[in-house]
Amino acid sequence: MKKIKLTLSLLVLIGLSTSCDDFLSEVPDNRTQLDTPAKISEILVKAYPESNYMEFAETMSDNVFDSGDLTLSTVKNTQMYNWEMPDDINRDTPSEYWDACYTAIAHANQALDAIDKLGNPSNLNPQKGEALLARAYAHFMLVSFWSPRFNPATAKTDMGIPYILEPETILIKKYSRNTVEEVFAFIKADLELGLPLVTSDYKLPKFHFNKAAANAFASRFYTVTAEWDKVIAVSNELGNAPVNQLRNYQSYLDLDFNTGQRKYSQESENTNLLIVSASSIYTRSFYSNRFQLTGADRDLLFGNGTNLLNKGFLYRPLSYNGQITIFVPKFVEYFKFTNANAGIGLPYAALVLLSNDELFLNRVEAHVMNNQLDIANAEIDFFLSNRIVGYNPATDKMTQARIVAKYPVITDEYTPFYSLTPIQSSYIKALAEIRRREFIHEGLRWLDIKRFGLKVAHKIYNKPDNVLAKDDLRKALQIPLHVSETGVEKNPR
Repeated sequence: MKKIKLTLSLLVLIGLSTSCDDFLSEVPDNRTQLDTPAKISEILVKAYPESNYMEFAETMSDNVFDSGDLTLSTVKNTQMYNWEMPDDINRDTPSEYWDACYTAIAHANQALDAIDKLGNPSNLNPQKGEALLARAYAHFMLVSFWSPRFNPATAKTDMGIPYILEPETILIKKYSRNTVEEVFAFIKADLELGLPLVTSDYKLPKFHFNKAAANAFASRFYTVTAEWDKVIAVSNELGNAPVNQLRNYQSYLDLDFNTGQRKYSQESENTNLLIVSASSIYTRSFYSNRFQLTGADRDLLFGNGTNLLNKGFLYRPLSYNGQITIFVPKFVEYFKFTNANAGIGLPYAALVLLSNDELFLNRVEAHVMNNQLDIANAEIDFFLSNRIVGYNPATDKMTQARIVAKYPVITDEYTPFYSLTPIQSSYIKALAEIRRREFIHEGLRWLDIKRFGLKVAHKIYNKPDNVLAKDDLRKALQIPLHVSETGVEKNPR
């Protein structure tokens, strides 16, 4: 069944939506009928990828180094560090994440199909909005990993991923890849149809596409497509100085390690907008990965000279030394026992998929691209005041001169599909470096590496560097083996 696992896992839960004989058309119980808002809401709980992309995305980025400890090595970690696609479908692998995204899409599509069959009543608008946003998000993450970066000049011919718009009604269905242009058009249609419908009326709103999470995802999408006015529009509610809405790192330093580690992904954190409970062993990998953020390389990211103010980062005293490797405590494993007597169960981690921190930094970038540099300076000031040790509002004011001096233009370094002035180039690099540290371990750096066309050089002990060029074909992950075996076209190599 792995060979046809694009969306088939939902068939076990829902049953075929059409039948070929009277026996199959009989309904054994009310679980198979999505005919009420409550039942449709229940299926949407599973419309989010319950797998972790963060480890493999982070390992491919320039946030990870070779510890040199040859005893700390796993096949998965080694392959992702070298931009190779593991063939297995174990936890925290690309293949597992591919399957999880299409399983989530299948749930969203089943909900949308049920709503359509009920006549699209207005009382189901919240469920429809959530389903559309969930479908758009999963497809966006798939195309971000398995396709070339979005570029309108080549999107008509670049291979995207299969965009699934309806539930499966046959056991084995052949899929072909849409172009990147088609995928982004579908995502945009789902996103913009769902945005005005989604609400925040949930028992656990941060485990669903609430209004704020929908705006944060929209800002990510519009940042990739360079629709800067729309980025600003969906972030206007957050504003230019969102007091108590960004992560307060000082509050973590005021707690013991274990409490602070749990606090990062809690609903009570105002910045956290969308959280998912994913099957993951990421918290264990920090101790077993040879290729990781290492103590020897920590100053390359968190040293006093690595930020615009040349002061200490609040991240640094939070970072924890797991012998050779270093990590900022963001993940906690929750082990769910399936057989307590036998000690058997499943590991889970709560992952923050969308946050006010990302939404705010996208807003700053949009102001830079709209040449609203005074606003961007004030917003950068506000952000750094929550990230820098000993921030002084009187002497640490952000200026264009400070940013240009810290990040002078380097020819052919940052090359998005749109043009940058020299001043914008300096600001964009400054923001990318802020994002690099803010989302350490969370995999978002890889998305920036792709959209800006950044080169990555991975050091390997006693070997030449492995270099990923700006437009290296390996930036589009290879299609999982169990999927390509069904006829889905592979990426070129």
